[in-house]
Amino acid sequence: MPENLLSNIQTPTDLRLLDENQLPQLAQELRDFIIDIISVKEGHLGASLGVIELTIALHYVFNTPDDSLIWDVGHQAYGHKILTGRRENFHTNRQLNGISGFPKRSESVYDAFGVGHSSTSISAALGMAIASNLNGDFNKQHIAVIGDASIASGMAFEGLNHAGVTNANLLVILNDNAIGIDPSVGALKNYLTAVKEGKNPRQNNMIKSLNFNYSGPIDGNDIFAVIKELKRLQKIKGPKFLHVITTKGKGLQQAEQNQVQYHAPGKFDALTGEIIPKPEENLPPKYQDVFGLTVLDLAQKNEKIVGITPAMPTGSSLKFMMDALPERAFDVGIAEQHAVTLAAGMATQGMIVFCNIYSTFLQRAYDQVIHDVALQNLPVIFCLDRAGLVGEDGATHHGVFDIAYLRCIPNLIVYAPLNEIALQNILYTAQLGLQNPIAIRYPRGRGIINNWKKEHFGNYQNIEIGKSHCIKNGNEVAVLSNGTIGNNVIQALDEIENPEQIAHYDFAFVKPLDEKTLHEIFKKFKNIITIEDGTIIGGFGSGILEFAAHNNYQNSIRTLGIPDNFIEQGTVNQLQEYCGIDIKTLKLLFLSYSKK
Repeated sequence: MPENLLSNIQTPTDLRLLDENQLPQLAQELRDFIIDIISVKEGHLGASLGVIELTIALHYVFNTPDDSLIWDVGHQAYGHKILTGRRENFHTNRQLNGISGFPKRSESVYDAFGVGHSSTSISAALGMAIASNLNGDFNKQHIAVIGDASIASGMAFEGLNHAGVTNANLLVILNDNAIGIDPSVGALKNYLTAVKEGKNPRQNNMIKSLNFNYSGPIDGNDIFAVIKELKRLQKIKGPKFLHVITTKGKGLQQAEQNQVQYHAPGKFDALTGEIIPKPEENLPPKYQDVFGLTVLDLAQKNEKIVGITPAMPTGSSLKFMMDALPERAFDVGIAEQHAVTLAAGMATQGMIVFCNIYSTFLQRAYDQVIHDVALQNLPVIFCLDRAGLVGEDGATHHGVFDIAYLRCIPNLIVYAPLNEIALQNILYTAQLGLQNPIAIRYPRGRGIINNWKKEHFGNYQNIEIGKSHCIKNGNEVAVLSNGTIGNNVIQALDEIENPEQIAHYDFAFVKPLDEKTLHEIFKKFKNIITIEDGTIIGGFGSGILEFAAHNNYQNSIRTLGIPDNFIEQGTVNQLQEYCGIDIKTLKLLFLSYSKK
């Protein structure tokens, strides 16, 4: 039996001591290691399996960390992490107090740039390369590995456009597997397909036209071919571009055949590859499915409705509409800025546009929300999926800033439903014809109503814009909650004795605030508590504080939410506990008030 190679590798320095002929064995061991861990601990699987050979080759040829290696997004960086000193604690990946699921500068010197959102690698690597030139280091290598979905983003093109007129020592490696999370879309994807099939003459190569030294396409899962080409490119100065073709999920049959599901499959059998089903009998629906099924139902009744998503049709559940009404549902690729302004353009023509973007990704289109939508008061319906704490994906993916960055924009309505019924009702209300744009934020994961689809789906009710609701009466303390975190308040109050002192109000509308009810609350209650699953700096609680200051109220106001620091990875329950907005912590807080 051959010696296990992976167990002897702590850093790439150890890797470079191996004979090149040993590397296929190492690749198999690395694949097996990732499969064994992720099958139990969960995480992003397919992307890392597809680049095992490329990962090994890069660290084998280049002198990392002195040479800078940047992984775009970072879904594919598990092999990189394992080879760079994190093998022994890789089992803590994406867990509380464990290692991050994405490259992170504070975690390792081998993580040259922190990532999590797409299409940043070329700009970052170019910045490093230009800085090296300014520092007189003309031999240092700077490598950006970017996927075919990410390179279609505008920022990636901006980086390519700039790099082509520099003498930066930059190598861009296109990891072309024809899929991001969902299959890649767009004209660039069609162009790359033609290149792979030999239908585009080399003299018409668009990358060469940008003044890059282009090579490829080559088989990115042939480790010897990759090493040979990297060694050749290592000697060439200036901007270079290597096109490699890989198979996402390589080495696990099911992951190769079902690349969407095995991007992050959850727990699965490491030997057979079969996903271990989670018990789903009588479980509440996912908020994503409430959105997707409701929008499809509304669209089937209203021909003016269209749907837009930037590369997240499956995750957002807009795929229901894409499958049923493909001419009216659009996946625009990783292009959040384009998605927002596309929605604005459609809205000028009388279309009712549901623009579904994950909360953390809408940050990338902030100017478009302000300039192209709100300034022109176009009634685009933004559906902000994954709002609040998202769990194991950590700081790059938490949707905790949206209330703060949207609340300050004139004309924009901001709403967070308490539950599934409220979500379907606001979707229904929005398509009736609002005079303003609206942002509807809702969390990742399941709701609270087991029989939602059977008893509530399609039973739409119009929601009065700007109206709050009293969930529970009280006489001493008023708790004002926004969004689904209000369910933690409900449960905490249900579990304490003598809760009659505490009232609970659902302020689903952050903007406009229900000022009539607020005046009543401030006149009745001495103590007021606000709670939200967004940052307390500039968020819902800040809005209540501003109201109090403007009206000269002197009540005691306590704001609960996400503190002023980046929240790392962990389960949602663990992170809520860290932030002091979990059921147990709220229960203790309410008890302290009920005893006064």
